[in-house]
Parts: sequence; C-alpha cells; structure tokens
Amino acid sequence: MKQDLSDYRKSYEKSELLEENCLENPMEMFQKWFYEVEKSETVAEANAMTISTIGLDGFPKSRVVLLKKYTFEGFIFYSNYTSEKGLAMAENPNVCISFFWSAMERQIIIKGKVEKIAENLSDGYFESRPRGSQLGALVSDQSSVIPSRAYIEQILKDLETKYEGKEIERPAHWGGYIVKPQEIEFWQGRANRLHDRMRYQLQPDYSWKIERLAP
Repeated sequence: MKQDLSDYRKSYEKSELLEENCLENPMEMFQKWFYEVEKSETVAEANAMTISTIGLDGFPKSRVVLLKKYTFEGFIFYSNYTSEKGLAMAENPNVCISFFWSAMERQIIIKGKVEKIAENLSDGYFESRPRGSQLGALVSDQSSVIPSRAYIEQILKDLETKYEGKEIERPAHWGGYIVKPQEIEFWQGRANRLHDRMRYQLQPDYSWKIERLAP
C-alpha cells in the first residue's frame, strides 16, 4: 500500500501571536485562548486534549482525554487509576498534554508532572456525572482484554439492576489527576510556515520565562 500525501497543504493566515500579546502568566494566556475557541463555536470539544505518557514497556503512547478543570496550579482530568495510562503515570509522572484547535490554527503543548487530586475532589466530580457515566466507571476494567462487546454490555445490565434506586459511590480505582505545568508553548499558524511559537518556562522563583522559538 502506498499513498503520496505531499500535496496536502494549507496556508495558515487567521491570526498572529506577538510578544506584546503574551500575558505574563501562561495559565491566563491559556484561559484567553480557550475562551476565544469556545466563543468561535468552530470546535466541537474545545476541552479535548491529547495526553502522552511513557508506558511500562518503554514506549510513548498518546490518547485523547477531556480536560475538566484548569486553575493556576494546573490541568485536571479524570481516569481509571489501574488503566494502562494510570499505571504509566504512577511509574513516570512526566507527561505531555496538548490541544490542537485546527479551526483557529492554534496548538498548545504542555510539559509537566502529573499527580492524583484529593479524594474529596474526585468524589465531588463523580457525584456530578450522569448516572450512566458513573456505572461506566464501574463496568470497565480499563485497558484489560475482554472477550466481546456483549460481555461488557451484560456487566452494565447487571450493575443497572444492582444499583436501581441506589446511590453509586465512586470506585477506589477511578479519580482525578492534575498536570502541573513546567513548560507551556503556544503555537499560532502563520503563512509560509513561519509560525509563531512562544514558550513559557517555569523558573525556580515560580515566575515564567517567555521566549520566542523558531518555527
């Protein structure tokens, strides 16, 4: 099989990222861009982000998860602690998360360390989830091999019966993570591949150093 994709080209000309437009704190800059993406109504899930981890097999692996909250401290998402990525993050907390908003010709790349959030915060979010999503967290032994689709659908039916009319408690193997950034790069597509790249690096005094990178 062979397919030549060399003619796939797009000229990025929608915006620019200049030094005078960069806010002092990258989390404020993230908030600004995120609001602009939301306001544009051109992205179906603006909070969809790619998280890359180093697996127990030594290989990097990337997958898309949903950002559920961000603060000055970092980026929060939820997952199964015993999943492939959960085990990878327990072994090596160095991760990379990224957002690519093609309609806005923007990308954000974040390097940082991940850690679990407090249990009460995970409890609070779990309680806010739709009941089907709560049951889903109980059903799936995430990343394990299963015999069929029917197998997992039957487990869901059994749990629906078990918890009918009852409160569903958060399982111990499921909860939140926060990625605390050490480096954040904002990428704005520009014409002729001369893209704007502004990098924020966390300093020992917790200030942020801002530098322009070559495209």
